[in-house]
Formats: sequence, structure tokens, C-alpha cells
Amino acid sequence: MNTLVGTGFLTRLVLRRERVQLTAWLAVIALLAVGTEASFAQLYPTQQGRAEFAASLQGNPVFLALTGPMFDLTTLGGMTAWRVAGIGSLLAAFMAVFTVVRHTRADEENGRLELLGAGVVGRRAPLTAPLLTVFGAGLVLAVVVGGALTAKGLPAAGSFALGLGFAGAAWVFGALAAVTAQLSQSARAATGIAAGVVVLTFLMRALGDSTGADWLSWISPIGWTQQVRAFADERWWVLALPLVTTSLLVALAYVLVARRDLGGGLLATRPGPARASASLRGSFGLAWRLHRASLLSWLISVVVLGLVLGALAESVSDVLRTSDQLQRILAALGGSEGVVDLFLAAMLSIVGLVGAVYAVQSTLRARGEESAQRAEPVLTASVGRTRWFGGHLVFAFGGTALLMAVVGAAMGLAHGLRAGDLGGELPRVLAGALVQIPAAWVLAGLAAALTGVLPRAVGLAWAVLVVFFLLGQLGQMLQLSQWLLDVSPFTHVPKLPGGEFTAQPLCWMVAVTVVLTAVGLIGFRRRDLG
Repeated sequence: MNTLVGTGFLTRLVLRRERVQLTAWLAVIALLAVGTEASFAQLYPTQQGRAEFAASLQGNPVFLALTGPMFDLTTLGGMTAWRVAGIGSLLAAFMAVFTVVRHTRADEENGRLELLGAGVVGRRAPLTAPLLTVFGAGLVLAVVVGGALTAKGLPAAGSFALGLGFAGAAWVFGALAAVTAQLSQSARAATGIAAGVVVLTFLMRALGDSTGADWLSWISPIGWTQQVRAFADERWWVLALPLVTTSLLVALAYVLVARRDLGGGLLATRPGPARASASLRGSFGLAWRLHRASLLSWLISVVVLGLVLGALAESVSDVLRTSDQLQRILAALGGSEGVVDLFLAAMLSIVGLVGAVYAVQSTLRARGEESAQRAEPVLTASVGRTRWFGGHLVFAFGGTALLMAVVGAAMGLAHGLRAGDLGGELPRVLAGALVQIPAAWVLAGLAAALTGVLPRAVGLAWAVLVVFFLLGQLGQMLQLSQWLLDVSPFTHVPKLPGGEFTAQPLCWMVAVTVVLTAVGLIGFRRRDLG
């Protein structure tokens, strides 16, 4: 039988199931590009203003790490591409990973592909359909972004080069997700591996651009979008890199899918002991067994992240030697120490969002166990629903607090050693990390409430997290209303180190978390499973 038979039908099915999610992803990325251009046009309407802005940032390793190389900041197009190329590529990458895994490994894990395979469906069709969907979504994204920026008056070549850069990121990481879906036996692991590679490539790009190790940027697919140099004498040949990489990954995925059984993965799961240990006799022990691997991988990741960010912090003051404009505003920032504190506070706000990702992921593990029908056999025994769900929440809340403490300690250690004041800087940076915990807990509480009351809408927790991320990163630049910025709990977190500590907003966030968690526990206890 033709291994691609049924691809058209499955593609239409994927498009129908993804019509809302994909539309939302594409709209967010397109609005991000258009909104950034509009903001820069309002803030820097003259050539002289843009030139002064470019001069103030030139050679700053901090901005090179966060947003990438500055090819031409004297034009609105160049400023827009510099600001959104990295963030847009990240969003496109995650869009592709989630879409491909959801319609390959997740459907296989839930038994949907087995039902479809009973009909006239080729072996490669279930893999080809989501890949075609992601590739098509990438092309639509390129057209929408390119057309929207061209309509705003920017050069068409640069507009479509930026859009195609986003599309390339979606293609590469969609193909990567197709490979990880063949390696792992669970959608959770497949998503984790692919998402980990996305974050790793972003860090490689950041390190390469900020340290002068250009080869790191060139082997990062996230960096390729920036190396296209949209609006700065475009290098169209760079777009061949994602095309070649995507082709190789797709070919590898097809080879792997032919070498495994349906429902199995090439990375064999290690068989457990014949008898359960005493630690698995309770719901908490089961939750520990389910969360420990994820928690350990997150701990390793945040230690690396903290050390890198802490080591970069002291480099902020180096820009003062080359920027007269920044020297003139030092009085308002409190000297070079104030600039470093601003950088640390900004990085810790991003780290807080990273902690929120873990919080949501860990909370929704309970819903995953329920969807996979592994919760029902446990709950038919003498394990109460509240205790079972509470076991997962212990790791959602406790694990988030642990991650923030560890990343704060790592940042403080690296920064303190470079600044020559470990005893003074470590507790300051650690405090800045710890105040992020209540904001991340709010997301965990929201995920718990959705799990208990609206289990089929738990994806809203991820959507809210993306909204909070965009508000934090682009809200001020886009000059959004303060009431809209206040929707995000991260807006109310004290800006430490360097800022004033206020306990009241933290107490309010803890109270909101308690209410949301209580709603989730009560709802889960009263509703039917499924």
C-alpha cells in the first residue's frame, strides 16, 4: 500500500482541529511585528533620533545577547527586525513543536492513530499531515508578516525576508518535533526534548552574539532569522540553511517511523522493578515518581541559565566607556551599579516566566494522567481525589519555588564572583529571584482551576502565559494602557535588586493563588473523570 495514502484526509483533519490555535499563533506573531514597527515609528520618527538610539546600543553585549546583532538601526525596518526576529522565531518554533507533537505522538499515545490506521491510511500519512500543516502555516506567516509590514510602508524585500525567517524557524523545529516524536514513547517527553533544543539554540545564539563566537550563532536556527539581515542588505542565501536542515530532519523522521512499532519509541523505556517500593504506596510517592525526572532536568537547565546571566551582568557597565549618551542618564539610574541592577531585575523577570512554564507544566501533569486514563485505576482504590491532585500540586508549587531559589543562587554566585563581592551580591540577586515565585504560582493556580472546572480548556493556561510574556517584553514599548499591563502578575513584582521591596502585591498574588487552587480542588472532586 502507498505509505502516503490518506494524507489529504488527515491534513484536513489536522487543519480543522488546529484552526483556532494556529490562527492565534499566526495573529500574535504578525501583530508583534506590526506593533513593534508602529511603536518605533512613534518613539523615533526622525533619522537623527534613530541614529542616536543605534549609537547608544552599539557593541553592548547585553543587548546583543537579548535581541541579537544590530545590522541597521537607522531605519524603522532595521529596528523592527532587530527587536522581533528572535522573539518571533521562538514563538514560531514553539508553535511548530506543539502542533506536530500533538498530532503525532500525542494522538498515538491516546489511541487515535490506531483507530485511523484501521482504515485506508499509509504508514507515513499520520506524520506527513501535521508536517504539511506546519509548513503551510509557515508560508502563511511569511505572507502575512511580509504583507502587513509592506502595507505599513516598509520595503517589501526586508518585510518578506523577515517573514520567511519566521517560516524557516517553524519548518526546522516542526521537523525536529517529528524526529523526537519517533524517539520517545510519550508526548510529554517528545515535547520536552524538542522544546529543550529550542531553548538551547536560543542560548547558543545569545552567547555567540554577545561573546564574539559567531560560529555559535551560525549553528543556531534561531540565529538564522537574524542572519538573513532583513532591511539591511538582505542575504537571501541564508534561507537555504533552514530548507536543507528541514529536509534532512524530515528524511530522518521518515526513516525512524518505518523502524518502530505503533505506540512504541526508539528510546526504550527502562522496565521498572517487579515490586513497587514503599515510597510508591501513597499518592505523594506516585507524584514524586512522575515529576522527579522533569524537575531534575529543569534544575540543570536553570543552573546553566543562571550562571550565564549572572556572568553577563557585570558587562553592562562596560558600555559606559563607549556611550556618552548613557553616561548622561546615569544620574537617573544610580550610576553603573544602577544599570547592572536594572539588567539583573529585567533578567529575573524573564526567569520568573520560565518558572511559570514549569508551574503550568507540572500542574497539567495531573490532567495528562487523567486523559491517558491512568488516574482512574488509582482513584478507584483508597486514594481520594483531593489527595491525588494535591500530590501533583505539591511539586507544581514546591518545584517552582525550588527552581527560582536555585536560579537566583546561580545568578548571584556568578555575578558576585565577577563583581568581587559575593557576600553582598548573592543575597540581593537571590531575593530578586524569590519575589518572582508568587507571580509564577498564579499561573499554577490558574492551571489547577482549569483542570478542576474546565478540563478540556486547560490549554488556556498556556495562552495566558504567552500573553503575560508579551505584555512584559513589549508592553511598555508598544505603549499599552497601564490597566492592560496590570493584568499580568509579573507587572506587580518588586524590581529587585535595586528597587523597593513591597510585600502587599506578593500577598495579593498568594491570595489569588489560594483561591484558584481551592476552586480547582473542589471542582476536580465534584466532576466526572474524562
